[in-house]
Amino acid sequence: IGCDRSKNLVDICGEKDFQAFVGDALSVPIRSGSCDACISIAVIHHFSTAERRLAAIRELARLLRPGGMALIYVWAMEQEYKNEKSKYLKEKCGSKDKEEENSGMAQRLLNGEMPASSSRDSACSDRLLDDSKGKGCGAKPVADSRLPVHTNRTSFHSQDLLVPWHLKGGTKKRGESVDTVFFPAGFKESRELSPVFHRYYHVFREGELEAACRSLDCVRVRKNYYDQGNWCVILEKL
Repeated sequence: IGCDRSKNLVDICGEKDFQAFVGDALSVPIRSGSCDACISIAVIHHFSTAERRLAAIRELARLLRPGGMALIYVWAMEQEYKNEKSKYLKEKCGSKDKEEENSGMAQRLLNGEMPASSSRDSACSDRLLDDSKGKGCGAKPVADSRLPVHTNRTSFHSQDLLVPWHLKGGTKKRGESVDTVFFPAGFKESRELSPVFHRYYHVFREGELEAACRSLDCVRVRKNYYDQGNWCVILEKL
């Protein structure tokens, strides 16, 4: 039985006659102790706090019968382990491809580097921001809450980051290129780029996933290992 947050992906499973439903990994609508095994692949690293990541592991344990097993995979901070690069790093092209160019452009946009033609709008935004600082209820300005945007196929320099995902293809409207992405007015390069979505990740350091699992007294860790840029744990319900 499969469970996913995305209705579109669940619909695809239905078309293939697989049993799947839309659900939340922190509150799975399945009776406690009813599963012989659970698999969580590339899910828990999308939760933004240690408490929520631990809650997701606890929810997996709740579903298991005594003696049941769970397999968990999360993305590793260490993409080079024991002097060997992961497949993720090895697949990087030698030249700076279009994907990386798009990533760099997205990084500049998120950092507030707008094209020159929109400088007037930017100046207006700055004035509004200055006005808001001088008014209101004495709230202190946030130092810098922006997350770094990762450059695809490179090593990680932060555990909490945004990873670009480039939409390829899609439904083409009349008179519109498939590669069109909507950026601020006056951005001449917009038609040459594919839509870019930024997904939040918390990449795990060595021992971090294992420690989280061991903090639960209802399971025991049977195996902890590294696999192609991922930290993996097999745990057993006590």
